[in-house]
Amino acid sequence: QVQLVQSGGGLVQTGGSTRLSCAVSGSSFNINTMTMGWYRQAPGKVRELVVDISDSGSTYYTASVKGRFAISRDIAKNTLYLQMNSLKPEDTAIYSCAAGHFYRVYDYWGQGTQVTVSS
Repeated sequence: QVQLVQSGGGLVQTGGSTRLSCAVSGSSFNINTMTMGWYRQAPGKVRELVVDISDSGSTYYTASVKGRFAISRDIAKNTLYLQMNSLKPEDTAIYSCAAGHFYRVYDYWGQGTQVTVSS
């Protein structure tokens, strides 16, 4: 059984930064063999893909976060990160990490982390 445990987030001022972590554990799954992503859901809105990374390391960023957010992996720690810079109030949402064995087919989800950007 794969488990994704998130940490980080919280209250940040506009223009500030924060980093989310997603530690993957269970069985023998390694994040460099999985597709992983970060999603977010703001109040009253549908969940949206923020960024994802394939097992080969190819990344996709949604337009609104390009140049501000960065996804990375620490394979030794089996942990995925989301560095969020130049935060805006519209980035306020619950952020969830996801993992799967096939590209954008996510079988496992983190518990979700609230990020609130104050204006």
